[in-house]
Amino acid sequence: MKNSHLLRSLSGSIFLLIAPSLRAEDLTNSSTPSRDAIPRLSEVDRPATTVQDWLSQSPPLSQAPIQVTNVRLDRTDTGLQIVLQTTTPTALQAIQSVEGKTLTIEVANVTLQRPFQADTSTETVIVTQLEANRVQVQVIGKTAVPTATVIAQPDPISQPPDENEEEITVTGNQAPSYRVPNASTATGTDTPILETPFSVQAIPQEVLRDQQVTRIEDALSNISSVNFAGTNGGREASFNIRGFGNQLGGSVPTLRDGYRIYGSFQAIPEVSNLERIEVLKGPASILYGQIDPGGIINLVSKKPLATPFYEAELQLGSRGLVRPRLDISGPLSDDGKVLYRLNAVYLREESFRDFDTDINRFAIAPSLSWKLSDRTDLNLSLEYIRRDEPADFGVTQFGEGVAPIPRGRVINNPDDSIKTDYLSLGYDLEHRFNNDWRLRNGFRYISYDYNYSVVALPFIVEDALVTRFYADQDGQDRSYSLYTSVVGNFRTGSVRHTLTAGIDLNRSESRIYTLFDAENPSTIDIFNPDYDFVPKPNRSVIPLFSDETVTGNRLGIYLQDQVYLLDNLILVAGLRYDSVTRKTTNIATDLGLELEGADSEQSDRAVTPRVGLLYRPIPALSLFANYSQSFNPNTASSASDAILEPERGSGFEVGLKTELFNQRVLATLTYFNITKQNVAVTDPNFPLFSIAVGEQKSQGIEFDVAGEILPGWKIIGSYAYTDAKVSDDTDPDIIGNRLFGVPKHSASLWTTYEIRSGALRGFGFGAGINYVSDRFGDLANSYQVGDYLIGNLGIFYRRDRYRFAINVRNIGNAKYVRAATGNEGGIEFGEPLTVVGSVSVQF
Repeated sequence: MKNSHLLRSLSGSIFLLIAPSLRAEDLTNSSTPSRDAIPRLSEVDRPATTVQDWLSQSPPLSQAPIQVTNVRLDRTDTGLQIVLQTTTPTALQAIQSVEGKTLTIEVANVTLQRPFQADTSTETVIVTQLEANRVQVQVIGKTAVPTATVIAQPDPISQPPDENEEEITVTGNQAPSYRVPNASTATGTDTPILETPFSVQAIPQEVLRDQQVTRIEDALSNISSVNFAGTNGGREASFNIRGFGNQLGGSVPTLRDGYRIYGSFQAIPEVSNLERIEVLKGPASILYGQIDPGGIINLVSKKPLATPFYEAELQLGSRGLVRPRLDISGPLSDDGKVLYRLNAVYLREESFRDFDTDINRFAIAPSLSWKLSDRTDLNLSLEYIRRDEPADFGVTQFGEGVAPIPRGRVINNPDDSIKTDYLSLGYDLEHRFNNDWRLRNGFRYISYDYNYSVVALPFIVEDALVTRFYADQDGQDRSYSLYTSVVGNFRTGSVRHTLTAGIDLNRSESRIYTLFDAENPSTIDIFNPDYDFVPKPNRSVIPLFSDETVTGNRLGIYLQDQVYLLDNLILVAGLRYDSVTRKTTNIATDLGLELEGADSEQSDRAVTPRVGLLYRPIPALSLFANYSQSFNPNTASSASDAILEPERGSGFEVGLKTELFNQRVLATLTYFNITKQNVAVTDPNFPLFSIAVGEQKSQGIEFDVAGEILPGWKIIGSYAYTDAKVSDDTDPDIIGNRLFGVPKHSASLWTTYEIRSGALRGFGFGAGINYVSDRFGDLANSYQVGDYLIGNLGIFYRRDRYRFAINVRNIGNAKYVRAATGNEGGIEFGEPLTVVGSVSVQF
């Protein structure tokens, strides 16, 4: 092999295995009643003097649930009285909480015949069904925290519904709507989205169920400006938001319950344990430290329930899909102070690509909630995910487009595979000092290991010929995160405040051990591949390319104040200080290469502000604007052995949020403008090193809508126009080029309708589309990836505790590219027509 070929090979796609060295690190109220003036969800309001007395007065949870046939509102001297009219006399088991101006009351062991919503001059009342035979009553004050009680009374005219009478009995994991009213990712407190001056969207569990989602990228296709950016050879699920996140092989952070893994890659998450997904857009360093300015994805896990709940589901589908799932929850102690939940899922299916290895995944997630006292709650959680599946390095560029080969064709080897293990365990503790102040403390240990079989790594692309080199890689990431915050409600004169002050610490340890055989290349013709032309060697004879260890330490201190200047004018302002140190060690290679800058230490500090203002001229409309900054340390070295300056991001948004169709639908329209500086990309003169290209910009318009237009008719949709470009660079040829993998236009729509009366009651159907315009495959814009439009259908039938469903994805069997990774390889096709059927039962 000539030296020139070796240099070319080292300047090509080696980032697929050593990308972590070349990219920026993914270190990435007042005098009115406070939330603690009313008992929290975990505090049961009971008139008895002992737990035993209360339990004896309450109907056993094993009894059939009481049916609520009607809801009536009465005004009393003490406030609003919400009367649940029932088929039989009953004593309610109610638990309450308050957040902002929303009073939430949950009632156990009841089912709701019809959802209820009404407006008064001072509040909005929404009564909906939750899982495990629970009814939720939300009282949303228009100017202040409402005072309300819930009682039960027999309905004097209640009769069992006949076949022609409308009936809605929602049980199990079904949420009442596609709308999520509150989110915590944007502010760190459970705040109504309509009162949050930032762009935040949420995908509830009901959408995941109706679409039969089994992969995180399919779920996130429902949100504007979120684009899938590939799996990086099966090691992670990468995304960009508003054009940022995947340049040079990275990703916006994907958090689990607010925690993230700092390391080389992000594990591919499992969706079965998710209560909802929240997406915060724009620079978000104020709460989350080192981050890309595009935004973050936060996966919110299911929590233990106070009433027994048991659900089993089986999915069967195309390419031999088998996916059994179990979700059980309830109290562990007689007094209800200890609750548990257990989620488990297994998946096996064949890949639509021509691999010899099937896809096998297993996940289990137990959690425990313990009420230590009336003022202290402790939550323990664990999640383990095991994956054994093909190592897919995608397909290649051909001319100015994508190689015209069957979507199933593999250009590495069909027997290449990857195994991964993800483990997260930790606790979250909350102590309420009094009615206004509380302390939160939490810890997470996260480990992520991956191991390739010996793989044929696509390396050099010359038209139809692809030169591969045999390689192997092991990776280990360890992350230890500890946070403490204090949240308090107080008043300065007539102005109400919610103050959050916090500190977070993290230590990460990562090791990537890479073997690379540069002496025995294997070349194949992508139109007529011969995979056995050069036999696969044993791992023991492949030379060491690099053994890199990275240790990082991070400290963040932040302060945020949510200020209610007026009841309809809200200011959110915050400031964060970050300190980051990082040490990299790379052992000398067997290839005799001297990698300059392989051993390095760096230290970065930053102060990042955020401010947002929201005005509600009428209760159903919010106008908002914000400005925020972010920073993200560069981990790459220049050819002069200097660590690059940290990336800096800044951006502003203006927009509006509105409630439509009697508050059942929430819509958000946003204009954004983001600038990112000191971006690290591959140095064209020294391909193993990086340079700061200068500046990239992204601006655009987003629209998101979710909710229930009419009873039974639900919708979630989005549209984004994104103009993401290189605005300044040392290479004048790429100034003005579009960022790779970012469509100018993208849109999604999914809607379902369920028949709620007559002989077909419980039958429903859904339909949707996903559209993505053309994208460029690299920063040089040397080739283009075409646009695509795919259609999806679904039908389901729900009766009593059973649910049956069939979904069809990509009904036109369109051949399309779902991700382009920034160079001539790693282009990923989307799946063909896929049918998934399921049956679930609650017992």
